Amino acid sequence: MGLMIRKQLPQPDRAEIRVEAVLQALGEPVRLQIVRALADTPEGIACGEIELQVTPSTRAHHLRTLREAGVLTTHTEGTRRISSLRREDLDALYPGLLTGVLSAAQ
Repeated sequence: MGLMIRKQLPQPDRAEIRVEAVLQALGEPVRLQIVRALADTPEGIACGEIELQVTPSTRAHHLRTLREAGVLTTHTEGTRRISSLRREDLDALYPGLLTGVLSAAQ
């Protein structure tokens, strides 16, 4: 059995995360749905396992937007891409922001 290689996809460092990009990323309903799913699964979830009513290419676009804004991190495990919320980074930079967004009425 071979060793599984984990590869981190490009993302901003904590110091590079900007509140404007985070808010813009969270301001879209499908992306907010992704963030809610990830908040319920701290260990991460395979991108295809998040239940969304969008095409695979649209799903990939939304995940990339969230990753590039610094909202989530994604790594590969074999052929799967596992995403998780960058809650620690976001809470350190913008205390209460994520909690407020997630507790807002759905």
